[in-house]
Amino acid sequence: MNKRRLGRSDLMVSPLCLGGNVFGWTADEAMSFKLLDAYVDAGLNFIDTADVYSTWAPGNSGGESETIIGKWMKARGNRNRVVIATKVGSEMAPDRKGLSKSYIRSAIEASLRRLQTDVIDLYQSHRDDPDTPQQETLEAYADLIREGKVRNIGASNFSAARMQEALTISAEHGLPRYESLQPKYNLYDRSEYEAELEPLCRKEEIGVIPYYGLASGFLTGKYRSEADFGKSVRGGRMAAYLNDRGKRILSALDEVATRKNATPAQVALAWLMARPGLTAPIASATNVEQLHDIIKATKLHIDEADITELDRASAPA
Repeated sequence: MNKRRLGRSDLMVSPLCLGGNVFGWTADEAMSFKLLDAYVDAGLNFIDTADVYSTWAPGNSGGESETIIGKWMKARGNRNRVVIATKVGSEMAPDRKGLSKSYIRSAIEASLRRLQTDVIDLYQSHRDDPDTPQQETLEAYADLIREGKVRNIGASNFSAARMQEALTISAEHGLPRYESLQPKYNLYDRSEYEAELEPLCRKEEIGVIPYYGLASGFLTGKYRSEADFGKSVRGGRMAAYLNDRGKRILSALDEVATRKNATPAQVALAWLMARPGLTAPIASATNVEQLHDIIKATKLHIDEADITELDRASAPA
């Protein structure tokens, strides 16, 4: 599996990142282990999670995904074979959120314990914290890198203006810079990233690891009508996608998939992987069959004609 450099860092990652948001939620521990095994056995190495996964599930309090990944790495003895990315900042509890130096200091220790590791390869600000000066946040990360607890840092859900501000602060004060950005980006959700974030990331050589690469499952083609919404816990989100433009996108995916003897999900992910400046889309699976399907996207070549067809069908209004 060919690896790609993440930003200007020394991290070399596979072109498809496994999303850990489902671990401890729609994939229990046993299934999560199977998914992680199958992913690594296929030659891929990039796993993304967050401390907050999955507080939204009944009975969960956060940290479930990190805990499962930590148990898996311990059981397999394969920590040095994988690149682990996790996040800090989203609300774990009313008094446990944000990007202040003191909170980051406590949150990293909790993540390290759950992951059963001494170092996190990519530690990411999960979302912007306007109440904390960015210099304070970056100084906190500098301390963690100096102590060997973090290798590189990234950002998620940042605007272009805030990302630029962070990069400027890093350069002016000799602080570590965000080497990656996690934006919401897929064939349907294009406008926000392409307008301002994409030019900035390409100019500054920021690695891009978009989430919702399959638009919560819409781009798999599983949801064609309201009658399909009950097919998964994410089905309720599909109403936002199932409009004329969404149907055009599904039609284009079907056409390219038929020509390539592939699935719509594989084509949607291959379109992302072919985008200049994009490092690795994040995608999750709840069973091994789904995972094998999306892994095939890493070997699917879509040509300029395919990309043009998909671009035209998905062009933002």
